[in-house]
Amino acid sequence: MARQKGIIKLKGTIGDITFYKTQDGHLAREKGGIDASRIKNDPAFQRTRENGSEFGRAGKAGKILRTALRAVLINSADGRMVSRLTQQLVKVIQADVTSVRGLRNVIDGEAELLSGFEFNIRGKLGTSLFAPFVGTIDRAAGNITVDLAPFIPTNMIAAPSGSTHFKIISAGTEIDFEAETFVVTNSETAILPWDAVPTVAISQTNPVTPASTKPLFLALGVEFYQEVNGQMYSLKNGAYNPLALVQVSGL
Repeated sequence: MARQKGIIKLKGTIGDITFYKTQDGHLAREKGGIDASRIKNDPAFQRTRENGSEFGRAGKAGKILRTALRAVLINSADGRMVSRLTQQLVKVIQADVTSVRGLRNVIDGEAELLSGFEFNIRGKLGTSLFAPFVGTIDRAAGNITVDLAPFIPTNMIAAPSGSTHFKIISAGTEIDFEAETFVVTNSETAILPWDAVPTVAISQTNPVTPASTKPLFLALGVEFYQEVNGQMYSLKNGAYNPLALVQVSGL
């Protein structure tokens, strides 16, 4: 892979060289690779087929999780979140110690490896929200909750420049990765001023199916706003809104 330089940037294929644009700039690479039918049938590529199967399973699981969290995720994701999530789900699948290689899956893996996953590397929850919080997954009751004691926003929230207000958001979701279905509940505070006045205690409960046997997830985030002439605007179109998985119960 080579980087294109100069005023004129190329796209497409010339001879054996393909020119294309990525987030890293304009790149070029030589065409090549192994014939697809050989990869599909040659015994020498058995490991490749197994890895491909599990990678595809990770990608599908990531899509279901993203869809379940769409309401809180839509303003809180960076451009490479999908690939980062897929890579982490591959690790979840590889932790499956019961299935044979190539058939390992999320259900038999370690979903807890997703705990702490940051959906937005431009604005991480771990470097934005310093107010202590307690996340709880009560599987028997089907309640996924998060609680924050009163805190002073300017002391406990590192807000991007231009912020005047913020909102605490959360989501609890139950996901059936095999059936590709989910149950989700979202919560949010009112839009609160980012100032030196202590907040009230914040408690958000996101119910799912009681006694579920599926993986459960708690996502917590912050949305930032700027007040202009009495109107609230999402700061920089949400580019710095943090969201992370703070509790995971894989069962």
